[in-house]
Order: sequence, then structure tokens, then C-alpha cells
Amino acid sequence: MARRRDLIERSAEDSRDLQEISTWEPRTVLDRVACRVYDGISYGLPAILLLTAVIITAAILLSPAIVVAEEPLVSVFFLLSVVPAALLAAYVWYADITTKEPLGLLVATYVLIILLAPVAAIVNSGAGLFISEATLLGSFLFFFLVVGPVEETIKMVAVRVYAYRSDSFDAVIDGAVYGAIAGLGFASIENAIYIGGYLADLEAGTGLLVGASEIATTRALAGPGHVIYSTIAGFYLGLAKFNPRNAGPLVVKGILIAAIIHGTYNFSVQFVPGLGTALLPIGPGVAFVGFIIVFNAVFGYYLYRKIDRYRRTYREVRDDAGNRDLTPEKTEFEPSQR
Repeated sequence: MARRRDLIERSAEDSRDLQEISTWEPRTVLDRVACRVYDGISYGLPAILLLTAVIITAAILLSPAIVVAEEPLVSVFFLLSVVPAALLAAYVWYADITTKEPLGLLVATYVLIILLAPVAAIVNSGAGLFISEATLLGSFLFFFLVVGPVEETIKMVAVRVYAYRSDSFDAVIDGAVYGAIAGLGFASIENAIYIGGYLADLEAGTGLLVGASEIATTRALAGPGHVIYSTIAGFYLGLAKFNPRNAGPLVVKGILIAAIIHGTYNFSVQFVPGLGTALLPIGPGVAFVGFIIVFNAVFGYYLYRKIDRYRRTYREVRDDAGNRDLTPEKTEFEPSQR
């Protein structure tokens, strides 16, 4: 792309020196210092932010690490707690009827959300100082105005800062794939925090393993929800990439849908299982598990319909093109990065 020029530069003779009039290049010591400072900010600031994220994440994961060090078998429960979320994310990856996404980008997205997730935890904790969850109204406001929007936005940031900018992100459905990976990463670190915090107060031995199995089962049920929410938001992020004129509203719409579903789960799980035990001849555990399964099934089906519609349309377009593979097209509004 040609450099835009000031009107003086456009009209002047090539031999005229327009330094600091309408052109500029580093000539003096101060100019070179300015260049070095800019380079330091450009490359150093991201490194500092990344290092800060690593330190915060390590501090948050200290408690789970101590528990695992005392009872290594507990690590199995950490892994089992993310299996349902991982299976759902794998399905979304498999459902990508276009080219499969590079493993490097998937891993990078997973790592990025683990590093960014503590930001959501800090914001949620800070907001909790001003919005009390003790009342029904306070709980509603906290989950719908803070937890849902903050966590879903953080997931999309993890996709947007790296994978989104790659040429490999060449189809709308790729947004769903990376969104699913972001949800899996978020569920992974959240499970580790919840399980580690719960087990830190238990004594090592049989009691610790029993407690680990109970909390891991609970977190395994909740984990797929994160994948569902962020996959929906990621699909709209994919739409945004290929509809630049309306990119902003599309991103906002995706995050709003995900945040509303997310907030609805967090708010309703507090009392709906209780209503179930009051109205039906079932125990609290069955009511709790049943609610989560039904909730995830309803919105999982919504997500399935959205992905299935994309797949069916892709096949129809491919068949109309004579069964030729659809060739990805580079977009004009994003730089080429591999």
C-alpha cells in the first residue's frame, strides 16, 4: 500500500528537503533516541504484560500445585474434570467442514486464555466488592453485568490477538473452533482454581481423594458450558472478520448472546435445582446434575443448529461449484500472517 503524502510533499520538487515539515527520518541523536524508546515500548510492553500475566497465573495456581504436590493422584481428577469440555471442543473442531486449523494456533489460543483468565478473576473479585451476591437483585446484576460479559470478552480477546490475525483463519466457522478452544482453556484454569481451593482445606489421604472426586464431578458438569458460550461468541467473531463493515456490532452481538446465556446459568443454578427438589420427588444431587445437563443440552442444541446450518450451506455451495474445493480468499482488511 502506497504511503499517503502531505499536500506540500506532493507538490514540492524531489530535491527539496522537507524534514519535519511534511516528512521525517531519524537524523539527530534525539531522533534515534525516540526510535529506541518506541521500539522498547512496541516490543517491551507486550513482554512485560505477558510476564505479568504469567506471574499472576502462577500465583493463582499455587494452591492447586501445593495440593498436587501433597497428593499426586489428585492431578488425575484435575484432568478428568475437563474431559467433557474437551470432548465438546473436539466436536466443534471436527465439525469444521473447511480446512482444519493448525495445531500451533490451537495451542497458542489455549495458552493465551489461561494467561488472560486471571484478569477476569480480578475484575470479578473487584466488582464483588460493590455488588453483593447476597440478594437476588445483587446476584442478578453481578452475573449478568459482570461475570458473563467479562469472561466472554476475555475469551474473545484470547482469540482476537493471535489466531484471528492468521491467514489460517479463513472461514467463519474457524471463529467457532477457536472460541471452543478458548472456552476449554478457561474451563481448565477455572476447574483448577475451584478444585485446588476446595481441596486446600482438606487433609491428605482418603478424605482428600473423596473430596477431589466430588468437586471434579461438579466441575466436569460445568465445564462444557464455557465451551458452548465462547463457541457461540467465536462464530460471530468469524462473521465479523468477513463482514468488516459491521464487524463491531457482530462482535458485540456474539459476546452479548454468550454473556446472557452464561449469566442465566450462573444465576439460575442457585435456585432452580432447589425448586426441582420442592416440586419433584428427587434429591438435591439429582436436581443439580439434571439442571446442568438440561441447560447445556438446550444451548448445545442451539449451537449445533448454527454449526449444522453452516455445514449444510457449505456443501450446497461446493456442489454448485461442481464439487471443487472452495479456495480460501485472503481478506483485504487483515495483514498476512503465518
